[in-house]
Amino acid sequence: MRKLELHWKILIGMVLGIVFGFAMTQISGGKDFVSDWIQPLGTIFVKLLKLIAIPLILASLIKGISDLKDISKFKNIGLRTIGIYMGTTVVAIVLGLLLVNILQPGDGISTETIDKLTTTYASDSGVTSKLEEATRQKSAGPLKFLEDMVPDNAIAAMSNNRLMLQVIFFTIFMGISLLLIGEKRAKPLKDFFDSLNDVVLKMVDLIMLVAPYAVFALLANVVVSSGDPELLVALLKYAGVVVLGLSLMIVFYCILVKVFTGKNPLWFLKEISPAQLLAFSTSSSAATLPVTMERVEEHIGVDKEVSSFVLPVGATINMDGTSLYQGVAAVFIAQALAFDLPLSGQLTIILTALLASIGTAAVPGAGMVMLVIVLESVGFPADKLAIGLALIFAVDRPLDMFRTVVNITGDATVSMLVAKSVGKLGKPRVKEWDDHLDEVK
Repeated sequence: MRKLELHWKILIGMVLGIVFGFAMTQISGGKDFVSDWIQPLGTIFVKLLKLIAIPLILASLIKGISDLKDISKFKNIGLRTIGIYMGTTVVAIVLGLLLVNILQPGDGISTETIDKLTTTYASDSGVTSKLEEATRQKSAGPLKFLEDMVPDNAIAAMSNNRLMLQVIFFTIFMGISLLLIGEKRAKPLKDFFDSLNDVVLKMVDLIMLVAPYAVFALLANVVVSSGDPELLVALLKYAGVVVLGLSLMIVFYCILVKVFTGKNPLWFLKEISPAQLLAFSTSSSAATLPVTMERVEEHIGVDKEVSSFVLPVGATINMDGTSLYQGVAAVFIAQALAFDLPLSGQLTIILTALLASIGTAAVPGAGMVMLVIVLESVGFPADKLAIGLALIFAVDRPLDMFRTVVNITGDATVSMLVAKSVGKLGKPRVKEWDDHLDEVK
């Protein structure tokens, strides 16, 4: 009997989770049951993925750099990675702005709906916390993001998944230094990180065994904790524009894969689909990173020298899905609140969204912080910012799930493009969790 592939198991778990969640909303005490007995399973799964994210970056990136033998190769990989990431982000923002200007979802929002959304969400702790965080980020200096990249304590940086750029900086610094001391002196430390990398990847395989059950729990909780259905329907046109734009970005990635690597786009989507489904369930690029790396390296064939740099950097600075959402959300809010946003203002959105995406934490909800920064850059009235966020807060979580899928798909696409350009795109080499089980029986 043929073994059911992982992406089908995860998809089944997602569908059953949604159905179960809807069923629980119809039962008295159902929401509390999901919160008390189902949600913790999903939370534990996400914690396990985050638990191994930093060790995986550390081991994988040092192994990748130390295997290069030539520092100039690393420079080529780095420059191409940053250049392509910026290019795809600009495409995403422009695509979002085109769609929102053509379809104009904000024109269909009634005054009554705006008042109801404002009353429901404007004073919500989620909205106010995003405003406070955006104010803090905006008050920082122009080179603050560079300053924040350099840790003053490597151990402290590794203890916080939000400081992933600091971990990447330290790891690259360490990897280059490892190259410079010579192969003989570097061998003991290199062997340690090679072994650590294998161990962490095996941990990914073991964690993925429970992925179908975890996404069941995560999706069930999303359904029972969703907002007022009437408000969700009122924002359907806006949400539809965002989802359309995100879907077109997936098509764009498939075109890039076909044109520049010669690979079948459907094969690419099939191999990366477990990571996409987890990204949808967790809304976190950082939590999904271990799985993205495993799929790209073992199932697509990108060499570790490339993936170990491109994917961790992408999880932090490549926010194509989030950037597209910035453009759509900013113009939607301007349309709904009758705020004039000329072409010059929309060009400002492109630049601000591009800069804001660099260094933004790869965690759920970070997109709304970026949105506040984008809105302030075009002169949106400060006293209406809370109202603007309230307009989209009801559908932010489901849209966050969709745009995280695009973010990690973009990361995987760029890793393929960079690998192909430096001759590091080879054949898939799949490893299973029980490959060495016989050795320890």
